[in-house]
Amino acid sequence: MSKRALIVRHVPYEGIAGFRAPVEAAGYTIERIDVSDPEFPGVDLVSPDLVLLMGGPMGVYEHAENPWIVHEIERLAERMAADRPTIGVCLGAQMIAAALGARVYQGPEKEIGFYPLAINDNGIRSPVAHLADQHILQWHGDTFDLPDNVELLASTPRYPHQAFRRGRNVLALQFHAEMGLDPRIEAWIDQSQDSLDQLGLCPHGLRADYARIGPSAVDAGQRMVGEWLQAVG
Repeated sequence: MSKRALIVRHVPYEGIAGFRAPVEAAGYTIERIDVSDPEFPGVDLVSPDLVLLMGGPMGVYEHAENPWIVHEIERLAERMAADRPTIGVCLGAQMIAAALGARVYQGPEKEIGFYPLAINDNGIRSPVAHLADQHILQWHGDTFDLPDNVELLASTPRYPHQAFRRGRNVLALQFHAEMGLDPRIEAWIDQSQDSLDQLGLCPHGLRADYARIGPSAVDAGQRMVGEWLQAVG
């Protein structure tokens, strides 16, 4: 019997992208649920063999605008208590932090574009080591306090909490190592014009970086996820 992976999408244009290949190669059958789906309030986040929580433009603290957030965190906390294999990307990483009791809040400024990660000693001994010497896509403006009983793996100068793990079954990634080939980057650019203007970033420059750096970045991300999946319980 194949293993079941559930992808939680917070917006349609932020999906599994490059992580699909290593997840399928590890023997998982992929299912997907959008938070806008009428069935989402009752979805079981504990029983899937693997859950991947993807990104989104909303903040974990924006409960009034997104009433599903509280329910997702509650069910995710149950999954954390059961120590079930879980990956969180960007908003998904912030959701994991919140489910583990940490505070999520606005960062000093938005971080958008391809940047290198400072990978610490814990990170070098983890699958995140595959991202060393790579520029990885960042696209966020929020951050989180580091939860208790986790290992910090990577940082950037503006956002010191870029990746953490708890044991072998929980991996939280603030960055987007799944993105480098997926054409939905165009939707990201279209949805972020105000943020790009604030940072003085040119959409054409981002597209050029995506074409030039993206393939190598997503290849490293795939190797990272592939190694992590080999070790999950």
